[in-house]
Amino acid sequence: MATVTLKGNPVSTAGEIPAVGAQAPDFRLTRTDLGDVTLADYTGKNVVLSVFPSVDTPTCATSVRKFNAEAAKLANTVVLCASADLPFAHKRFCGAEGLENVVSASDMRDKDFGTRYGLTITSGPLAGLLARAVIVIGADGVVKHSQLVGEIGEEPDYAAAIAVLG
Repeated sequence: MATVTLKGNPVSTAGEIPAVGAQAPDFRLTRTDLGDVTLADYTGKNVVLSVFPSVDTPTCATSVRKFNAEAAKLANTVVLCASADLPFAHKRFCGAEGLENVVSASDMRDKDFGTRYGLTITSGPLAGLLARAVIVIGADGVVKHSQLVGEIGEEPDYAAAIAVLG
């Protein structure tokens, strides 16, 4: 169990975020077309997992926009934005914003992703949603960067995540 804060108040997560050097656990998320997406779908590619509580909050929306801009510059890399939001919310947001360089996905079906990656919030007002994190997985399936953002309302370190891909 990890602890982060929401407006300075401690909240817990279901486990620990995967460490740098660890083999990334597979997962199943739901794309905006309601089809499944797994880590195995991106074998041989770098994967940037941008995880957040809800695309309908300002910080989460900002992170999707920033990673969308970065994704266009990254070779052999997919940026996967994940939350517990329904796929319809992801589709609405990305459509309205014209964001086409990221893959948006939901942990709605079986909570497999939040559990395997230790990111499901288990206490406080956001219990059941996902904590803010960025995990970069290399083309070999090994975690290259892992950041659980200490304060849910703050943005992740975009530059550190992108740097490990260079």
